[in-house]
Amino acid sequence: MKKILFVCLGNICRSSAAEEIMRHYVCEAGLEKEIILDSAGLIDYHEGEPADARMRAHAARRGYNITHLSRPVKYDDFFAFDMIVGMDDRNIDRLKALAPGIEEERKVVRMTDYCVRKLADYVPDPYYGGAEGFENVLDILEDACEGLLDAVRRE
Repeated sequence: MKKILFVCLGNICRSSAAEEIMRHYVCEAGLEKEIILDSAGLIDYHEGEPADARMRAHAARRGYNITHLSRPVKYDDFFAFDMIVGMDDRNIDRLKALAPGIEEERKVVRMTDYCVRKLADYVPDPYYGGAEGFENVLDILEDACEGLLDAVRRE
């Protein structure tokens, strides 16, 4: 069994969308018993809140139903998950700083490292932008989630 945690700043846009997109691909592949998914944020400001309404609306147009409620990253996450997937360099740096040890730090990976078709260094935060920002994030996440699923299957 593989356990994957997606992380962004507040867990209301990028990481919650990544979790749902990945869940869609995992279910399509019939691997829902082998791959466990969750998402979290580096801050607890939005704890208990649903994903941003704009992200939910854009995702719904593509057939994704984001139901996750925001939660912060916890110390135990570093032990409970096999992979901790950050959305940008600030997320990655903060996750590595929070990691309790070298083994846990090695679990931290960059979402865009799994992109196959899209050229992206990071998943940009769409929170302060318009509709095109949310669509761009979903494009990147769909590509990266497909690549991530392929990587997990090869392990």
